[in-house]
Amino acid sequence: MTMTLPRVGVLSFAHYHANFWSEVFAARGVLAGVWDDDGSRGAEAAARFGAPFEPSLDALLARCNAVAICSETVRHAELVDAAARRGCAILCEKPLGTDLADVERIARTVAAHGAWFMQSFPKRFDPVTERLREAVAGAELGRITLARIRHGHFYGLTPDFAERWYVRRALAGGGALLDEGVHAADLLGMLFGPPVSVIAQTSNAALDLEVEDLGVATFRWADGMLGEVVASFTFAAADASIELYGTRGTMLVAGVDLASRDITPERFVRRYLVDAPERSWETLDLVPRFKRGEFHQQNAIAFVDALARAAPSPIGIEAGAAAARMIDAAYRAAASGARVTL
Repeated sequence: MTMTLPRVGVLSFAHYHANFWSEVFAARGVLAGVWDDDGSRGAEAAARFGAPFEPSLDALLARCNAVAICSETVRHAELVDAAARRGCAILCEKPLGTDLADVERIARTVAAHGAWFMQSFPKRFDPVTERLREAVAGAELGRITLARIRHGHFYGLTPDFAERWYVRRALAGGGALLDEGVHAADLLGMLFGPPVSVIAQTSNAALDLEVEDLGVATFRWADGMLGEVVASFTFAAADASIELYGTRGTMLVAGVDLASRDITPERFVRRYLVDAPERSWETLDLVPRFKRGEFHQQNAIAFVDALARAAPSPIGIEAGAAAARMIDAAYRAAASGARVTL
């Protein structure tokens, strides 16, 4: 099969993940250039990765056929629009937009231009995620009654955290529930399909930011299953990040978020089956990608590989929009104090 490599322009280094993606693009020889509305930030990044810095967005788009968007979330919509009009394939950082109107605008743009679009959800490329999909699809744990996903980090405990753009509502749209919780929402949606309702609460009591530093949302599915999302900027430490409870057994996963990655040294995936003769925890032979390294790089690898093969997007606009809709409903539930139907 003939492989045609893309020419990728990185649009903004506002989000740190642009560094991980650019490592891949530079190593693959597909990094065509960098644009950033912060010229000094963009020029420094371009020099680090051996690529030209282009102060004109239009000029960079003219010599690219693909872009990777790592701007502040509030700029996603305008950058997607600019890239889609030029016929560029798009890799976009999560979350898709700052609010539901933003998300729907991006989805309409992608549809109107028939744009090749990939949402950044690196958990989807973790072998642990594939193992969870197999367990759910094969009813290995029986009927799942409760799924709990805790996803967060400890950067809120650092002195300069309040200065970061993604704790400013105007630039990020929300706090921990959006920035971190969207990963959990995507995983729940991928494993179990769309939920039917949600109740939620948020708090900024720990850090006193203009966005929440803690969010808890409990989703309900049509069959009665509950799925809990807990997202925070202040998880100093934690262990199990994903918990699946079924009528025949339980599966626990650690090492898949920052709060557990560095302090959980082993036994990352554990399973307990009710009818197992040992009646004890079994450790499955799996090491999460986040623990092994090159976690965020998987987005860029999958992006380049899919484009080179002229393959469909591995994570389309529908996935980004679906997770964003779940989080939007959770925010509305938290604001109203009532259950919200999706």
